[in-house]
Amino acid sequence: MPSGKKSKQARRAAASAPPPVQSKGAARRRQADPKVLAIAGGVVAVVVVAIVLAVVLTGGSSGGKLPAGTPAVGNCAASGLPGCSDVESLFKGIPQQGLYLGSPFAKAQMTIYIDLQCPFCQNYETTVMPTLVKKYVRTNKVRIKVMPWAFIGPDSTRGQKAMFAAAAQNKAWNFAEVLYLNQRTENTGWLNDSMVAQAAASVDGLNVEKLWSDRNSGTVSKQVADVAAQAAVNKVTGTPTVFVGKTGSKQQVVGANGVVPDLAQTEAALDAAQ
Repeated sequence: MPSGKKSKQARRAAASAPPPVQSKGAARRRQADPKVLAIAGGVVAVVVVAIVLAVVLTGGSSGGKLPAGTPAVGNCAASGLPGCSDVESLFKGIPQQGLYLGSPFAKAQMTIYIDLQCPFCQNYETTVMPTLVKKYVRTNKVRIKVMPWAFIGPDSTRGQKAMFAAAAQNKAWNFAEVLYLNQRTENTGWLNDSMVAQAAASVDGLNVEKLWSDRNSGTVSKQVADVAAQAAVNKVTGTPTVFVGKTGSKQQVVGANGVVPDLAQTEAALDAAQ
């Protein structure tokens, strides 16, 4: 958050959330099961074919209705989750284009692979990212691309699809940050349809009804497959994984293998890429 202080709502949410996973030494990334990686790598091509067939046969339609009482358009002040006002302030005025945050003319680019259920991602996004946004993105030095991945469980996939749908409205970063501020223990069913709807309704100007219909579209399914394929190419095995480089050049992973980079490491990489 720009001021470095959380609102009362955000503090209450943090107090009720489960404690972050702790480990000796530097924080480890949330690692994917090798079986999951192997399966994902082997079925990407099959998924793409299935997507094409699904779009042809169903027109890309999705089932299910919005939970009763969900507003058609997001409004943080009227129906937002804890911390949504801080999220609006953090990203206000910064250009978003799909999964990208920041100016396309920035000298450096950063790519981050995340899983919306990952507690290490939550910690990085809520403690490190606000400083990066203020110091590098808002000053047009760095453009960041987020790669929503899903390997922890069904909740991850549900959140990932909704994030892609939010990206179609250039609101992916807001949507994800609201979820991180309200994250609960992984694989407990917390990121259900109700939470997706609440998070979407917490983002000012987000067309919630459109997100709801887009999240299960053929376009989103292809994006899901594309991220899985790109993760395999870049040998990403856990989250968060951060890459940094000069715009237009090959990006390099930040930090030691399997370890979440801290603020100092991330800043050093971004400064070197200027």
